[in-house]
Amino acid sequence: MSEFPPVSYVMPVLNEEGYLADAVAAVLSQSYPAEAELVIALGASTDRTTEIAHELAAADDRVRLVGNPANDIPVGLNLAIAASRHPIVVRVDAHAELPENYTLTMVGLLNQTGAVNVGGVMHAKGRTPFQSAVARAYNSPWGLGGGQYHGAKQAGPSDSAYLGVFRREVLEQVGGYDETLRRAEDWELNSRILAAGHLIWYTPDVAVTYWPRAKPATLRRQMFATGVWRGHLIREQRRTPLKYLPPPLVVVALGASAVVTVAQLNGLLPGRLGRTASVVHAAPLAYAAGLGWVSAKSLGAANLREWALNVAVLGIMHLSWGAGFIRGLLTGAETTVDTSRLTKSKA
Repeated sequence: MSEFPPVSYVMPVLNEEGYLADAVAAVLSQSYPAEAELVIALGASTDRTTEIAHELAAADDRVRLVGNPANDIPVGLNLAIAASRHPIVVRVDAHAELPENYTLTMVGLLNQTGAVNVGGVMHAKGRTPFQSAVARAYNSPWGLGGGQYHGAKQAGPSDSAYLGVFRREVLEQVGGYDETLRRAEDWELNSRILAAGHLIWYTPDVAVTYWPRAKPATLRRQMFATGVWRGHLIREQRRTPLKYLPPPLVVVALGASAVVTVAQLNGLLPGRLGRTASVVHAAPLAYAAGLGWVSAKSLGAANLREWALNVAVLGIMHLSWGAGFIRGLLTGAETTVDTSRLTKSKA
């Protein structure tokens, strides 16, 4: 591969009127000394996203648009990749902003390491108090499980990559994104890349700004759908990293405590049996204490309001994801969709 091969950026978009222009500007301002194009796969947005995308394409001939009537991310990515032309494919998110040196650094790493996909740090930020609390959770190992791209300090081989800068030939070899999935498509694609014997590389030296969900309802829907699809993949593959198990175990423990509470209040667990069953109440107490401690010490809180938001965000993330995981593991994902984008909300 030449030192600076041409690059194709691919971006699936749905209801992103509050973020799309900044995301595109970050792509077009990359300090990369070679030809580049941006292919945006437009879902059926209900806000001004499509109008904004057409304005951006009219203003810069490097921007091209393709339709994605299915709205699904992997479908949009495959459509954008098929419409693109260059040997390096950079997966971009409309809720993310690339730093100016992103492409230059990542292509350099492809050359230096021999990897076929490289990624950096997913650094979440917020514009409102709630979104800032979500960002603090994303940037902490207590929020999304401490994967490498949430802030690991050591560069090296990885089992996945945030977004990803790919050699086109590997995408063609493994068949692109799995269009039957509606979440976890990045992890699943990277698992096939690894199974084909290729190297994926992580670097802590490049951080991409990510704007997470900005409202409790959209965060809850996103986390539930993500959990469902993770459980679905594990149901299909019959294996899982241990880091995915704590949230569903918390949900089970809290559910058991609730059942025992109802039984005790209705006199169904009298005497010694009821006292023995009370041990399950340790779970919600321990979880609540853990949330309080982590929210203050790990996520950080400048005041009582930030602490309370940290607690609320972690609870929403853990319990929604855990409940979704159980649903996906038991019944499969079926037609579960992340509906957090299917409104006019900027969240």
